[in-house]
Amino acid sequence: MDLMIKKASEQDVFAIHDIVQQAFEAYARELGLPDKVSALNETPHIILEEMRKKTIFIALLDGQPVGTIRLEVLPPGKVGYISRFGVRPHVQNCGVGKALMRAVEQEARELGLCALTLHTASKMTSLVRFYYGMGFYIHSTSTDRGYIRALMCKELEQCDALDLNAVNMK
Repeated sequence: MDLMIKKASEQDVFAIHDIVQQAFEAYARELGLPDKVSALNETPHIILEEMRKKTIFIALLDGQPVGTIRLEVLPPGKVGYISRFGVRPHVQNCGVGKALMRAVEQEARELGLCALTLHTASKMTSLVRFYYGMGFYIHSTSTDRGYIRALMCKELEQCDALDLNAVNMK
């Protein structure tokens, strides 16, 4: 199997939309709160808008789009926020997610970021384990979306007083 990770272009928008829908439908089902998962309300138009302010990667397995992830640099420019990380259910646990996370980490290092952050449902133990395996830890939790969300953090380099206030607004 040939796995390639690349920065997404406008031509990838519909594939990204389809991947997000598939991955987050499974997430919402497992979470038991389909109406609380905002990714399921996203349209291709929103993805196009996101491309203007975030770096979006897409994973191709044997030429077929199978995964995606987004990186946003938060003010004041030292912390990256990962969102819409999803892999088609039929290829999960095949290394696609790890490859996408490595691509984001490499991009973050090139941008001089000192930390990566993301939110995930704390009850999704398989995801929490995955993120721990990628070097993240739970920074804090919140219930602002109607379920307990963990703010995961991975420090890439020593930061002067890591300020995650911008992340807490996500």
